[in-house]
Amino acid sequence: MTKIPSLTEFAKIGAHLGHKTYRRFPEMAKFISGKKNTIHIIDLSKLRKCLKGSVDFMKKASKQDKNILLVGTKPGAKDIVQKYGEKYNIPYVKERWLGGLMTNFGTVKKLIKKFNSMKSEKKQGKWDKYTKKEQVDFEKELNKLESLVGGIKNLKQVPDILYIIDTVDEEIALKEAKKEDIPVIAMINTDENPDLIDYPIPCNNDSIKTIDLVTQTLLKEFKSKK
Repeated sequence: MTKIPSLTEFAKIGAHLGHKTYRRFPEMAKFISGKKNTIHIIDLSKLRKCLKGSVDFMKKASKQDKNILLVGTKPGAKDIVQKYGEKYNIPYVKERWLGGLMTNFGTVKKLIKKFNSMKSEKKQGKWDKYTKKEQVDFEKELNKLESLVGGIKNLKQVPDILYIIDTVDEEIALKEAKKEDIPVIAMINTDENPDLIDYPIPCNNDSIKTIDLVTQTLLKEFKSKK
């Protein structure tokens, strides 16, 4: 059974620190316990409650063999989504959201197929018969595809669930998920709209330690499709 971090553990890493008070999104008031100087303070008991609800949802999704996609492209989130994506064999996006990933998956699937094919050909030495210039061109194309679809190379279908680190940074991903009626779990700070999220997790999503702890807790018992 997944252990939800304590209030003390969250407080130690600054999970309660929100943004400047003037940036507060009105609907976030229910998750704010007060303010310190010019900073809003997030209610850690609400964070724990929301995280537990998200974990329970993930456990159920895992039992139903659902697919999840991790999305975190801002500097503090990139390495974390890659770390847990690779650890738990879960597709992830860490560079930039590929427009149409959920609304036009057929096109994205072709890019994934091309990437996997080129990677396989390189590994098998099939590029050796080409000139050095052609091999350099292939390498450039492969690197470009890596940045676009490297984290989703094993994605076979539109994900059943989306996990977002920051809905402001991942606005396009959120819009596509809403359009396709895909449930969204998201870490949200005091400047974000919780009403757009199915499972909001109010916390300091600018803190690397908080992103890591919340993501690890959320994914610990999730088993993706191979």
